[in-house]
Amino acid sequence: MRIPSVVILCVTAMLATPVHSQSFTLEPIHVAPGTVLTFHLQTRLNPGTGNDVDILPSGTILRVKILDSIDSAVDRDGAEFRGVVVSPVVSGKVTVLHADSEVRGLFALLRSRNHPAGFRYELLITGINDRGKNYDLTASLNPFFRDTVEQPSAPTNAEIKGARKDSVPAATKLPVPLSN
Repeated sequence: MRIPSVVILCVTAMLATPVHSQSFTLEPIHVAPGTVLTFHLQTRLNPGTGNDVDILPSGTILRVKILDSIDSAVDRDGAEFRGVVVSPVVSGKVTVLHADSEVRGLFALLRSRNHPAGFRYELLITGINDRGKNYDLTASLNPFFRDTVEQPSAPTNAEIKGARKDSVPAATKLPVPLSN
């Protein structure tokens, strides 16, 4: 049995057509020095290790003025950045973290099962020095650090560039007073 030449021609044409796959790129991050960003405190894996900041609930807002330039085109995964807290974190009458506390952070490339490229950039706060006391913690730009479908994306460049450098909110107030 002979295959009609039209069928052979069609199959050959289909196979000869170049296939263009989708190309995904990571959304770049560019943060100018002086930009104020909002970070969300994350739950620690081993709380209760004598770290006073462990009493802060997950999701506590930290407003941080970035002191170093952060550019995903230049900086590599693991690059450190510095910042300062711009508004104190207060519970009742107790100031848990003071304004002008020194912030340490990392620019990180994280694996993401929900991002089309499989990775995402993230800015992470890893520690704060408040009046000589060092606190290890984790805070990220996203309210949820875990990789979930509901997770909002990191702020876009337009949102970061649009952040007012001089907008400093009042002290962050926690819902429940903390005991000493």
